[in-house]
Amino acid sequence: MSAFQKETVLSVRHWTESLFSFTATRDPGFRFQNGQFAMIGLEVEGKPLMRAYSMASANHEEALEFFSIKVQDGPLTSRLQKIREGDIILVGRKATGTLITGNLIPGKRLLLLSTGTGLAPFASLIKDPDVYENYETIVLAHGCRQVSELAYGEHVVDGLRNHEFFGPLIRDKLVYYPTVTREPFRNRGRITDLIASNQLFEDIGQSGLDIETDRIMLCGSPAMLEELHAMFSARGFVEGNHSQPGHFVIEKAFVER
Repeated sequence: MSAFQKETVLSVRHWTESLFSFTATRDPGFRFQNGQFAMIGLEVEGKPLMRAYSMASANHEEALEFFSIKVQDGPLTSRLQKIREGDIILVGRKATGTLITGNLIPGKRLLLLSTGTGLAPFASLIKDPDVYENYETIVLAHGCRQVSELAYGEHVVDGLRNHEFFGPLIRDKLVYYPTVTREPFRNRGRITDLIASNQLFEDIGQSGLDIETDRIMLCGSPAMLEELHAMFSARGFVEGNHSQPGHFVIEKAFVER
């Protein structure tokens, strides 16, 4: 258990029947880069039951925040979804992950493409002042099946827009693009299709993909990641990693689905 820190749950909010977020205390020695993940979990029968979770909080915030799906028969999330204020969770002492700006070649527009709880690392990144310093435009696209599943992302973006410091900073730089696939909504369709057809860019009044200026981060369903990886690679975009920055990066560590 020495590889984990015990943290206290500060708040829990259930957004839908299948999605919830929670905050917890943060050990002063726990360091991470915005966009990274850590192993978190619960002690079950004296043993740690852990899964990879991206921090939805930024590295300058005092508390940790996580965004999770509920899996009724999931080994961890069947238990985690029942946590309450004051409960104890375990947090791994080391953060890691590929969704950091250092893994990208410098560019002008940053596309953050997510589905479901894949929004979490981008909730952290859009709170990073350096991101706004390094990019002229940040486009946060979040795809879900139903409108209700967009609630957490809308909450995060609205909080930033009304924030004393971030509000003026992001007003002309952050473009939020939510889309759903199974209900009427102002934006409809899968992110993959919306990019392939150029509809996403038309909707936000911007030019289409440009390898010279666009840098991309992906986090979401395996199908989305596979399809976009193939699409970007076919257009000459190179995947980046810790040893060699590229045009796009993918997070391959998933919470149970």
